[in-house]
Parts: sequence; C-alpha cells; structure tokens
Amino acid sequence: MTLAAAWTGHDTRLIVATLVAIALIVVLISKFKLHAFLALILGSGALGLIAGMPVDKLLKSFSSGVGSTVASVGVLIALGAMIGKLLADSGGAEQIVDTIVSRAGRRTLPWAMALVAALIGLPMFFEIGLVLLIPIVLLVVKRTGRPLMLVGIPALAGLSVLHGLVPPHPGPLAAAGALNANIGIVLAFGLVVAIPTVIIAGPLFGMLAARWVPNAAPPDHLVPAREESGDVRRPSFGATLSTVLLPVVLMLAKALSDILASSGSEVRRVLDFIGDPLVALLLTVLLGMFTLGRAAGFTRDKLSTTVGDSLGPIAGIILIVAAGGGFKQTLVDAGVGNVITQLATGASIPALLLGWLVAVAIRLATGSATVATVSAAGIVAPLAATLDPTHAALLVLAIGAGSLFFSHVNDAGFWLVKEYFGLSVGQTIKSWSVMETVISVVAIAILLPLGAIL
Repeated sequence: MTLAAAWTGHDTRLIVATLVAIALIVVLISKFKLHAFLALILGSGALGLIAGMPVDKLLKSFSSGVGSTVASVGVLIALGAMIGKLLADSGGAEQIVDTIVSRAGRRTLPWAMALVAALIGLPMFFEIGLVLLIPIVLLVVKRTGRPLMLVGIPALAGLSVLHGLVPPHPGPLAAAGALNANIGIVLAFGLVVAIPTVIIAGPLFGMLAARWVPNAAPPDHLVPAREESGDVRRPSFGATLSTVLLPVVLMLAKALSDILASSGSEVRRVLDFIGDPLVALLLTVLLGMFTLGRAAGFTRDKLSTTVGDSLGPIAGIILIVAAGGGFKQTLVDAGVGNVITQLATGASIPALLLGWLVAVAIRLATGSATVATVSAAGIVAPLAATLDPTHAALLVLAIGAGSLFFSHVNDAGFWLVKEYFGLSVGQTIKSWSVMETVISVVAIAILLPLGAIL
C-alpha cells in the first residue's frame, strides 16, 4: 500500500523510458549489428528524451558520465593491456603454461589448465586471453590425447571467472567506479569467490561436459605446430609469476591496511599510495619492461613498439565502457535509479540479487558482459549509496556474476569457442554456454550467504 501510494505517473514514465532505452540498445546491437559504443549513445539519448530531461541537461549528464568513467577506468584498462601485451610477446605466458603443464600428471591436468588460465587471465582482457589461450589448449590436447572438453572447459572457466569478478578487468573496474566501491575490497572478495567458482565450473563441470560432448575435435589446421629453438629467450617462471601477481598483492595490501592500520600511520600512507590501482598497475608495467621485455631480449625500440601496440585493440573496449558510463549517469540523473531502489525496497528484493538479475537480463539481451555490467551498475547505483563498503563490493561482484550468465549466439565469445574448438552450435551451448551459466549461478550462490553474514 505504501509503495502504491508513493508511486507517481513520473515514476511510470521513467520505467518506460528505461525499458525502451534498453530495448533499443539490444535491437541495435543484436539485429542491426551496430557497435555497442554507438548503441549506448543512442540508448542514452532515447532514455533522456523519453524521461523528459531537458536536452542541455541530457548532453551534460552523458558527457560527465563518459568523462568520469574514462578518468577512473580508461587509464587502468590501458595499463592492464600493456601488461598483457608484454606477457604475451615476451613468451612469459608460454613460460607459465609450460612450467605448470609439464609438472601436471594425467589426472591433475584439468586443474593445471584452470590455474594457467587464471594466471594468464589476471592481467589480460577476456578476448585477448581467449585468443592466446585456445591455441595452448589445442596443443595440450594434441600432446596428451586427453578429451578436448576435459582440458578446454577448465581453461575457459579460469579465464571467464577472472574476467567477470576480478579487477583490473574492465567490467569489475567499471562497476566499482559506478558504485563508488573500494577496488581493493572488490579484489579481495573477488578472489574468495573466484576460487570455488573456478573449481566447480572448471575441472568438475569439465568432466560432465566431456560426457555431453565426447567426440569434440578441433580442426587440424587450427592446432599450432610449435617449433622450439635453442636461441629463444623467455623470462623465467619466477619473474613472470611475480610480475603478474604484483598488482594483486599491492591492491590487497592496501585493502588490508585500510582495515588493520591506524589512520594517518606511515605504513597506511605508503600502502594507500602504492596500492592504488593506477599506481599498482603503473609499477607493474615498469617492472614488466625489465622482468618480461628485457629478459626476452627486447631492445628499447621493441619495448616501445610492444607497449604502443597494446593500445590499439582496446580502444573499442574503452569506448564501450565510457559510453556505458554515460548511460549510467543519464540513468542516475533522470532519477531511474531512485525508482528502481524504491521498487526493490518495496518488494524486499536483496540488493545483491537485484544487481545480479538486472545484469542477467541485459547479458541475455545484448550478449556483452561489459555492457551488462556497466548498465546494471548504473541502474542500481543509488541502492549502493546506502551500503557499507563491504556490501558495495559484494554488489559489484553480484553484477559481474550476472554479466556472465548463459553466453549464446549474440556473444562474440560464443563464436570464438565454437570455431576454434570445431563444435556445432548445439555442442557449444552444451559446453561453453552451460559453463558460463554455472559460473554465474555458483558465484551468486556464494555471494548471497556472504552478504547475509557480513
């Protein structure tokens, strides 16, 4: 009764505007194959105009959202891309793979592949990591004779979970920025949730997927024929691992100092500085130039080229995230977030479940985990303002979990896996799509009890 009494015609208009805007984005991306950057701009315009925002306020709102998102997330994405490129070009990624796989037995191979993917997935964006990882999976299958699904699913799960739940990936970073969540806390809880999620969706589900898709075999021309040469220089395993884990350690140290160290202490000031995501990633790039690039024999020109080449492929990702930030700010300034918060409160829907459900709906419609994350974060942003830092971080992860739900034919990742693994559409759904759903459901099943007890 209270909710019905408080509801106004303007609230209805805002909900209609939101539904129309999201539907427009979905249709433009899915049916007309318009780039998500342009679709989000047009969707933001439709949202503001239908909601009755003055044109000047609409433009200012969208522009400020784009600017703040690029300022908070864009630089981090660029630094993360540099680390990933150094890791790939120096041979550091192969060093991790060879070291771990060579020490894995026949039974532990799926677990080793999940670990490899998780380590490679820490600094790399999903698409880049996937393109790098799939040839490795195919090579391991060829060398060992193990079923493709038994090796491939754990690797894909490790990569996907890191992409959805752990900074510095664009989705978690963008959601943390939109909800003003502490990235160190997001990272800490992201790792806590990621470990059991990778285990269940990776090696354990991989055994089931191997039964569902028993005869999967990649096309012969896609299996790489690696030639080892005696003069190939690669960074050592220890140096590579230390470089990859450095930003994680620094950000976790900052999160712990915020909890344990007294305010104003020298230790806390130092850790607050070096544990800031921008500083942590910058230090890692600089370290990686020596531990990865120089160790592989890179000249100064080669280092400069490698770092520069990392930026081109991520331009589209940054633009999508930026436009998502503009859409988020338009939602907030139009008052949509307050209406959603009012609805959720009246219906007694937990914040974590609401964030997950909104992200699931947008993911299913658009196929983009990043679009689902930034859009859902914008919709529930006012709700996050009422949460403490711990629950705000958990809300970021709930949205990230929802953004991974059931990848299907409107997702580029679906087609990459299908073609590289030589699967039919049905086989891809039974393996990759179900694995993504398992990740999403397991993660939210862990997050909901965490939110209740913390």
